[in-house]
Amino acid sequence: MNTIPIDRTIRDFARIFKNNGHALYIVGGAVRDALLGRPLTDYDFSTDATPREMKAMFRSVIPTGIAHGTLTILFEGEMFEVTTFRTDGDYIRHRKPSQVLYITDLKEDLKRRDFTINALAVDPDDGAVYDYVEGKQDLHRRIIRSIGDPHVRFHEDALRMLRACRFASTLSFTVEERTLEAMREMHHLLSHVSGERVHIELFKILSSPVPSVALFLMHRTGILETLFPEIAAGSGIQQRELHIHDVMKHNFYACDAAPQSEPLVRLAALLHDVGKTYTRTVDESGQLIFHNHEKESVKIAQRILRRIKCSNEETETVLHLVGHHMFHYTSEWSDAAVRRFIHAVGERHIDQLFSLRIADIRATNAAQVPPETFQEFRERIDEQLRDARLLSLKDLEINGNDLAQIGIPRGPQMGKVLKELFETVLDDPSQNTRHQLLEIAKNFWEKRMNLFL
Repeated sequence: MNTIPIDRTIRDFARIFKNNGHALYIVGGAVRDALLGRPLTDYDFSTDATPREMKAMFRSVIPTGIAHGTLTILFEGEMFEVTTFRTDGDYIRHRKPSQVLYITDLKEDLKRRDFTINALAVDPDDGAVYDYVEGKQDLHRRIIRSIGDPHVRFHEDALRMLRACRFASTLSFTVEERTLEAMREMHHLLSHVSGERVHIELFKILSSPVPSVALFLMHRTGILETLFPEIAAGSGIQQRELHIHDVMKHNFYACDAAPQSEPLVRLAALLHDVGKTYTRTVDESGQLIFHNHEKESVKIAQRILRRIKCSNEETETVLHLVGHHMFHYTSEWSDAAVRRFIHAVGERHIDQLFSLRIADIRATNAAQVPPETFQEFRERIDEQLRDARLLSLKDLEINGNDLAQIGIPRGPQMGKVLKELFETVLDDPSQNTRHQLLEIAKNFWEKRMNLFL
């Protein structure tokens, strides 16, 4: 394809540049995706106009990346990110250029980019595609190839190695051999990349159709060991009984099996068994055991999430799912046991936890999970949610003030009484009346709590 269709708004946007004596091109991922027939969700532009000249052409301009010649321009209700043609100075700690120099040559601007498939440009006026590095050929061959010497590209910005893994996963491409070899040799440079940048790339990998494509590539090149040594440590750690994969592969395949639309569930799946590597022992009969591996997995996951700068909400959700993934429902569970499960997991996390558990089972031996596996449990949970609605201490018919009025002191001792009342009501919701709870509290306090005073 030598041309691609251009939206009218973008043609009008480009015409303003042309009328002011400047060129404007669509560049990068938008061009790549258009040539692949993928949906376009974002546009990046390059121009020979300097930031000062762009400010003179448009009224609404945001200096989003002015240090690197990038402005966001508001035009006809849309926001377009435009960067001046440039060359980069020496890179600092394999992350960012020390300075940028504005140029007027599109070819030189494209040659500074990471991979050939990302160094394509389109003229919005006629849709013509400009390719100076055989990017279209690499798209056709479905390969990821560094522009020029990959050692130079990765020395400039080490994150490009992780981006190569991400593109392999999102596009189902393979990495060209020289580029792959450079990744094997230079993966250690990723230790200089900030957690925030790794976070962005990892979540894009988690949102790809098959994350394990990237994860296995990261493992083969040493990137996984550099960024996530705790996950890589599971390689070769065999499991027992139905498991056909070692710990690392099991985590990879569980990540694949989790819903693509739920990156946090996929992240929990990737981390759910990392603790097995560190809790693996052999019992008297020679059987492998991983006692309390879920608790160790939570500790390790917390370190990883902190390292890649996950938000508090992301961290809370992932750790919660990892910590509760080992539930084993049977029909013998009492209604009280179901209510305890709801209370421990939280109503908002139930669907996520079910997705994680199903992914865990699928990754154990590649078997499909019958739909009825959790159907009964789900129905019983829904029944309790409809009928009981007793999911937290605030649902009790009495509170701390009521207990204080009958002489129970505030503090840890009162907390134990409230916990006892809550456990009682979980067992039998009919006990949740003010009169009954006060009687239970008095008896518990007089007969049992005084023993600890």
